[in-house]
Amino acid sequence: MKNIITALALAAICTQSINAQSLQHAYRDFLRVGVSVNQWEVKAENAVKEGVKYTGAYSTDQTANYPLIAQHFGWVVPENCMKCEVIHPAEGVYDFTLADQMVDKALAHGQKVVGHCLVWHSQCAPWFFVDEDGKQVSAEVLKKRIKEHIFTILGHFRGRVVAWDVVNEAFEDDGSLRKSKFYEILGEDYIPLAFQYAHEADPSIELYYDDYSMNKPAKVDGVVNFFRPLIAKGLPIHSIGMQAHMIYGDTDYITEYTNSIKKIASLGLKAQFTELDLTMLPNPYGFSGANISDTAAYMEAMDPYKDGLPAEKQAQFDEFWLDFFQMLMDNKENVMRVNFWCLNDANSWRNDFPIKGRTDYATLFDRQCQPKPTVQKLIELGETGKRPAPTPANKKKAGKKK
Repeated sequence: MKNIITALALAAICTQSINAQSLQHAYRDFLRVGVSVNQWEVKAENAVKEGVKYTGAYSTDQTANYPLIAQHFGWVVPENCMKCEVIHPAEGVYDFTLADQMVDKALAHGQKVVGHCLVWHSQCAPWFFVDEDGKQVSAEVLKKRIKEHIFTILGHFRGRVVAWDVVNEAFEDDGSLRKSKFYEILGEDYIPLAFQYAHEADPSIELYYDDYSMNKPAKVDGVVNFFRPLIAKGLPIHSIGMQAHMIYGDTDYITEYTNSIKKIASLGLKAQFTELDLTMLPNPYGFSGANISDTAAYMEAMDPYKDGLPAEKQAQFDEFWLDFFQMLMDNKENVMRVNFWCLNDANSWRNDFPIKGRTDYATLFDRQCQPKPTVQKLIELGETGKRPAPTPANKKKAGKKK
């Protein structure tokens, strides 16, 4: 009973007022500010669940993080619990346990939820594309399965989830359509079909497309050129999301994403940044992108900051995010949401991608879930419109090759 009273008190504190010293408050006039949430931040016993194996070094009780999540972020996205392999593991079988817990927790703290994601080639349950004999299903069967999947999930969350990533990562970096099983069986029609089904299932919600490497001209051009005629015909889509898993010093992200925002705006849509993080670790072999099947072998030289991020690197991290949020402010008419991927460094998928077992510092909060200096600087920028003084360790503009 004592624990329940304590939890209710925390929720009341979080929902009564938004702390003025918060990211969501600082950018309240034009930007939705969100973060991804994992199952361990919602309920302690979710570290192990019968029938589903959750992996990762950080599958422990992290429920104490949630007041911080509620303070800084008005929007949340589930990292994994709404993906097909978890929520729809077998034909006719749905498991909403984790997803319901996450949505209920968010709503209790006055937050809004973006569902992630309905149609994605990766982490899709294997049964989805085959019949009972293991043979590939026909186009008509796959259409029926996609529609039933979308209608069931959106029906379950109707009135509680206000937006969905409908299709995720359907394009290659060269702008061509990914040759996934969805594409192999249905061709490119599976994309507009998914949006059509989602709109029919719940006309009240916002529908998004989402992809990585959207700073690359060929990629964003491919996406924009694909959706342009569909939008002209009335496709129900409300925004295009750019994941933005960035590597410090890899490229001029600020210029590239500014150009991508303008290209998306040419469709009459606002852009979103949906999976923000910034690794300060060396880039193995010029690796880029966020394809979770791509990995590289561990090398000591690729894991240089096991004992902490040097002050100079932290200063570069701070300056980069100030550049990035200044870009958002400069393009505020055409950007609707930013969403950080993972709350803190201990949780970040970057520790294991693209090289497993590294110590990364890709988020705004450290391994003890304390805000880095970056957070207060971003709040100051948002509240005053003035850039804080550069950290003495690094006065050089961040985010560009040297």
